[in-house]
Amino acid sequence: MLSRSPVIVLALLCAASSIAAAQRPSINQVEQLAWFTGCWETTRGDQVIEEQWMAPRGGVMLGMSRTVRAGRTTATEFVTLREVDGRAVYEANPSGQQPTPFTATFVSADRAVFENPAHDYPKRIMYERKGDTALMASIDGGAGEKRVEYPYHRVTCR
Repeated sequence: MLSRSPVIVLALLCAASSIAAAQRPSINQVEQLAWFTGCWETTRGDQVIEEQWMAPRGGVMLGMSRTVRAGRTTATEFVTLREVDGRAVYEANPSGQQPTPFTATFVSADRAVFENPAHDYPKRIMYERKGDTALMASIDGGAGEKRVEYPYHRVTCR
């Protein structure tokens, strides 16, 4: 009987561990994207693009961007990031156009990919964290086609 005790104890420990894991609340994808939070900026010649994200609250993150060229705002965008059926959905509202949803196909502690294959362009939006002070955002037509990158750096929110 003593030779079976370690096996029984091990089985009970495994079962208890599985039950505890099942009872732990999972972090939703929007919460996993909290690293978007803050203010970001990139400059290309006389063009400045600012992007600002509110921290997740109530299952939603809100983002906005503004592109200024030669002192004039040339584009704006408002984004709602929420979880739908267990996946983060990035709903873009660029410069007064109709909202377009992009569903997360990958989310991690430092990378997120959102896709909408039915959209004309972009079909994919990606964000990658580069430490605490840099963020690479990019858009493309799918499979890297017509890729445009936005190398942001963290700035003080104004």
